Amino acid sequence: MARGRYHLPELLTPKSWLLAPRSGNPSMTVPPLTGIRVLALEQAVAGPLCTRHLADLGAEVIKIERPGGGDFARTYDTAVNGMSSYFVWLNRGKQSLTLDLKQPEAIEILRTLIAQSDVLVQNLGPGAIDRLGFPPAELRKHFPRLVICSISGYGSSGPYLTRKAFDLLLQGETGVIATTGNGDDLAKLGISVGDIGAGVYGAMGTLAALYERQTTGEGKIVETSLFDALAEFMGYPAYYTLYGGSPPARAGVRHATVVPYGAYVCGDGNPVLFSVQTQKQWVDFCTVVCEHPEWIDDPRFDTTPHRRENRDMLEPMIEASFALHDRAEINRRLEAADIPFGDLNTIEQFLEHPQLDARDRWRTVDSPVGPLRALAPPFTLEDTEMAMGAIPAAGAHTDGILASIGYGSDDIARLRRAGVV
Repeated sequence: MARGRYHLPELLTPKSWLLAPRSGNPSMTVPPLTGIRVLALEQAVAGPLCTRHLADLGAEVIKIERPGGGDFARTYDTAVNGMSSYFVWLNRGKQSLTLDLKQPEAIEILRTLIAQSDVLVQNLGPGAIDRLGFPPAELRKHFPRLVICSISGYGSSGPYLTRKAFDLLLQGETGVIATTGNGDDLAKLGISVGDIGAGVYGAMGTLAALYERQTTGEGKIVETSLFDALAEFMGYPAYYTLYGGSPPARAGVRHATVVPYGAYVCGDGNPVLFSVQTQKQWVDFCTVVCEHPEWIDDPRFDTTPHRRENRDMLEPMIEASFALHDRAEINRRLEAADIPFGDLNTIEQFLEHPQLDARDRWRTVDSPVGPLRALAPPFTLEDTEMAMGAIPAAGAHTDGILASIGYGSDDIARLRRAGVV
């Protein structure tokens, strides 16, 4: 069986229709990571989000999955026409290769693919990559151009090194939950914020390492963790507590330290979100919105610290003023006063948000259950259309990938019978 450097066949390379401009604009260019191969030993959220960003940017991402079930995020729910909403969100544009990494032949296949890749991204459990026989420091010695991105729960050192980690647990460990909720009622954030942060920072670090490789010819080990991502996100409350002497109070859908800032109920029972952050906004809020100019110089409310200290008095006064008008009128006044405001939308209302349509933020991607709507990546590159490829079925590309590295049809059939793939 042949070994060495092989190019994936046309079937497995980015399709021309993925790279073509949607508008037919001839100035559109291919995504910037076209030609970069990423091998993904990933599961759940953080690793898959990292590599999905790379795939959207044009990288060829080969996702390693377990035979018989694949990434366990595939079974989180069945909300998307039978597919998991998590998996649909995180795995478009990837090729799926099933490997039972407990078997020696699977490890050989993995080693061959690592040798042919530009980037290895892994978010396996603590120590798992080392037990497989691929410690990042050793891989760097054998493959000096390889960029290795490791995403973990707590990082690669320290007393929590071997702890298993999930988003909720890290929200608790880093104090995120201590900032949410209202009064004594705690609440976690409703999205996987630690996973999202680690995935984004992993992609950012990987891009930086690839850029540096252009100059040095050398890859680099990139590390990030859910703990480190959430520690960064906790910057404001951490500094406020460190130097202010006490943590910001939990304030529900209102700001912990800036008042007024948050959701306030209008006369028709509908809430409006707004933010007063400057002295000019405070003056205009008192005169134009609430029609209480006497509040401007009231010593209880004349500065941001005073408004925070006396919020229990001020906020009922604001809602009493709002109670005289419906939300449409309060919104009109906020707009006239040039004060930032917004609606407290449901998820259903967000999906129909006019800003999404006006800015052409929806795309269609293919999947095993047919075409699906998908939001475009959260950034744009001038004259470049993101790849946004199909969501793969588990193992859908196994035969093609194995053939590309020298396995014949008989070899592949044997590997299937043995449960290697």
